[in-house]
Amino acid sequence: MKTDDLIMMLSSGPDVRPAPRPLTASLLPLSAGLLACVVLMLVLLGVRSDLMQAAALPAFWLKVSFSLLLAWAGWLAAKRLAAPGARIAALPLYLGAPVAALWCIAAILLWQAGPEARTPLFWGATWRYCPLLIALLSMPLFIAALRVMRGLAPTRLRLAGAAAGFAAGATAALVYCLHCPEMSPVFVGFWYLLGMLIPTALGALIGPRVLAW
Repeated sequence: MKTDDLIMMLSSGPDVRPAPRPLTASLLPLSAGLLACVVLMLVLLGVRSDLMQAAALPAFWLKVSFSLLLAWAGWLAAKRLAAPGARIAALPLYLGAPVAALWCIAAILLWQAGPEARTPLFWGATWRYCPLLIALLSMPLFIAALRVMRGLAPTRLRLAGAAAGFAAGATAALVYCLHCPEMSPVFVGFWYLLGMLIPTALGALIGPRVLAW
């Protein structure tokens, strides 16, 4: 080793960066949270009785795809925000593209529908409790995500908490698709999204407190 290299190594001090956690240390709590979310849905709500018939309709898969894409984007955001210095410039595009696409479809449906059909397309029959049920189902996964992130090294704590909440909310919406009778993209584009934003707001609120390290 050259003298200059030795001096540089000694002057830099010890490496105090947190050691990376094993993959299983993250997957186990998240898997348990997802399992609890599914069990909670089955116990409290149950699977819709006409699921097989609904699965034959494009509107059902549009709802599933919307929730799945937002869940993927949410977990990607949570993963990047759990580490300092990660690039997040593309995250708004990943999160916003599915919403913008579904809103365009919803706008076309509203434009084509008659005035008497537009109100049912938006309100459906379950708007009073749909967002609250999604938020409720997200709680086990939300708690697991916060636990995993706390063991990493997030620096933007409010954004990290919001990302954990959104990822959990979007995943809960995906699970909720197995129960929800609503099929209108107009309904899904507003009320499902509202259900995802409830744990997002909660995560942004408590992130600086629970994720501090």
